[in-house]
Amino acid sequence: MNDRRSFLSSLERLDGRVAVVTGANSGLGFEAACDLAMLGARVILASRNTERNEAAVRKLLSRIPSAQAESASLDLASLASVKKFSDRLAERVSSVDVLINNAGVMAPPDRLETQDGFELQFGVNHLGHFALTGWLKPLLEASPDRGIVIPVASLAAWKGRIQFDDLQSRYRYVPFHAYNQSKLANLMFGMELCRRAMTEGWKLHVRIAHPGWARTQLIINGLGSGTGSLLTRVTELGANVAFRLMGQSAAEGAEPFVYAAASGKAEDGNYYGPTGAGERTGPPGLAAIPPSARHPGIAKRLWDVSERLTGIVFD
Repeated sequence: MNDRRSFLSSLERLDGRVAVVTGANSGLGFEAACDLAMLGARVILASRNTERNEAAVRKLLSRIPSAQAESASLDLASLASVKKFSDRLAERVSSVDVLINNAGVMAPPDRLETQDGFELQFGVNHLGHFALTGWLKPLLEASPDRGIVIPVASLAAWKGRIQFDDLQSRYRYVPFHAYNQSKLANLMFGMELCRRAMTEGWKLHVRIAHPGWARTQLIINGLGSGTGSLLTRVTELGANVAFRLMGQSAAEGAEPFVYAAASGKAEDGNYYGPTGAGERTGPPGLAAIPPSARHPGIAKRLWDVSERLTGIVFD
């Protein structure tokens, strides 16, 4: 188990900076918010459930009494909610220095849709964050040091495939196939966003991160919650056992996100995760990028489709 104090002391201070973390009322998002607050950032905990958000802020302040922490309502399953959040945030802050796109949905046993008719995992994990980043782009570019965008991917991206002929899983829904596709989309979005920022001169830093195997409620309580086919239930049981026995804590799983945001060694376009065996656990550092994520043509097509589906044009 790596030394948490040593990790935080190796990072740059974020005093006076504004950091937005999605899905921040529990798990990885909450731990990332705590670390950013420890580094002096003013942290916006953005999640769907208002009561849980406010409880998370109280919990954070009890852990770090000197912290600056606020809650904000954000439902990534609704483009209208994403727009409303972005507009309200612009009334509260003049710039955003760090955006961690952490919130996610994992493998519901039945196909569900967002309020806009997207398959839930693709809609929340990818399209919701795509729209959020686009709407917050002016605030990110207003950061004195260029805003840092951190899409959160997963080891599941290695098994992902962007199925342009059925992005919304309307013809065939397999829970983990849809999840893997959404996490590959997160990784490819980050890489394409970085490429465009560099070529178009956008005032953004872009780094990507994944948590490895972290013990969070997404894993322990998710994965279909014991329903669905026999194969789904067996997969769920195996994943739960593996993550419980061999996974790291949520705080450790969040370290690659915070490293990408505050380490002087973090560089644009790089992918960060745990550096132990299989990138499952261990201190943060460079992660391997799946070959499937290294296709610029596919990344561009995914970007174009995402703009069309969300109505967000970054330029």
